[in-house]
Amino acid sequence: MSIDWNAFTPLAALTGGLLIGLAAALLIIFNGRIAGISGILGGLLKPHTGDIAWRFAFIAGLIAAPVIYAMVFTLPAVSIEADTLTLIIAGLLVGLGTRYGSGCTSGHGVCGISRLSPRSMIATLIFMAAGFMMVYLVRHI
Repeated sequence: MSIDWNAFTPLAALTGGLLIGLAAALLIIFNGRIAGISGILGGLLKPHTGDIAWRFAFIAGLIAAPVIYAMVFTLPAVSIEADTLTLIIAGLLVGLGTRYGSGCTSGHGVCGISRLSPRSMIATLIFMAAGFMMVYLVRHI
């Protein structure tokens, strides 16, 4: 394994992390909601009265942010080294894990760990371990 030092961008990573943390903090402070993407999107699929606007705004912001960024900066090239079937299976497994884990990496990893939730800490450890194992299996076995 080697590190591409030309692509090493600690300032951009720090800025992105701070913005994610700020957005998660503002959502829980002002709306009392966890910034877990699967829960936010799931709430749009089965809407409750008076609960649609903030969810729609959050998802719209997720879509608008890279579009606005692309107007100012050059987006990095995207290279996916997997075939379509692998991506479909991976997506289904992530969705299944999100349902069984009662949340996604953003809800557990960003918001749950920051609230010192034991359930979120365990879920995040399991997400990470499963990811490490799958990368190892796919690339080395």
